Amino acid sequence: MRHTYECQLRWADMDLLGHINNVIYLDYLQEARIEMLLAHTPGDRLLALAEGAQVLHHCVQYVAPLTFRLQPVKVDTWVVRADTDSFVLGHEIYDDHDGERIVYLRARSTLAPFAFDEDRRRQLTAAELATLEGFRGEDPIPGEVAFQEPRDVEGGSYAMRVRFSDLDAFGVIDEVKHFEYFQEARVAFLRLVQGAEVGAAPPTPVVIARTDVAYAEPVRFQTAPFTVRSWVSGVGRSSFVVESELSCDGTTYSRARVVLVTFDPVTQKAAPATEEFRALLQAQLA
Repeated sequence: MRHTYECQLRWADMDLLGHINNVIYLDYLQEARIEMLLAHTPGDRLLALAEGAQVLHHCVQYVAPLTFRLQPVKVDTWVVRADTDSFVLGHEIYDDHDGERIVYLRARSTLAPFAFDEDRRRQLTAAELATLEGFRGEDPIPGEVAFQEPRDVEGGSYAMRVRFSDLDAFGVIDEVKHFEYFQEARVAFLRLVQGAEVGAAPPTPVVIARTDVAYAEPVRFQTAPFTVRSWVSGVGRSSFVVESELSCDGTTYSRARVVLVTFDPVTQKAAPATEEFRALLQAQLA
C-alpha cells in the first residue's frame, strides 16, 4: 500500500533554470515520510519512528523537471523492506492528469530507528515491523552504487561553515542540509574547473540526474568549518559524475555521488557536452 501526500510548492523552491531545486525535493520527501508515519498508521505505533529515525542513505533519481505552479504535487511513500535494524522507504513525486502519470522523481531512503535521548540506534519493535509491512511495495531504484575512494584535486577543497539554524530538533544537522552543503561545494568546484568567476553563471548549464548520499556520522554544530572535498570520478558523452566527502579532523560525516547531465535551457532537454567542456572534465580524471 502506498501513502499519498499532496505537497504545496513555493516560489522560493525554484533554481536558476526555473525548475524546482534538486535539494528542495528532499524537503518534500521528508514531509511525506513524516506524514505517513504520523497520520496514517494505527494509534501511535510509528510515532517514535516519525520523531526518531536516523537517515543512513538517500538515493534520488531525477526523472523530469518540475516547474512552479499553484497546484500541489503528489508524493507517494511506501516501504521497500524492513528488518530489526533498519527500514527502506520508496518515494515517487508525480502528477496524475486524467489517468496519465507524470513522474518527476523517484527515491529510496534507508533509515534506522534511533533513540535520540540515549544517542544510540535501537531495534524496531514487533508492532513497528507489523505496521510497516502494511505499506510494502517494490524498490523504485533497483541496484546500488559504489563510492570511489576520496582524492584531493586542485580547487576541490571547500570550507563549509554550518549555521545554527541548520540543526534539527535533536541538535544534529538536518539530513537535507547535507545535500545543500554538497551542492554549494560542487557548484564552486565546477566553476573553477570551467574557469568561471565567482558568482558568475556557469558557462555550461547542467542538471542532476541522480544523487546518492550516505550518512556516516551525525554532524553537530561547531564554529570551525568542515571540509568538503569534491572530484570528478567519471565522464560520459553528455553526463559526468562528481563525488564529494564532508569531513573534519579525520572524521567522515557523509559522502555524495552525483550524476550530472549537460542541458540545453532552450529545448529544456539533455544535450551533449561540448568537446571543450569534456576535455576539462577528462583532465580531472588524471
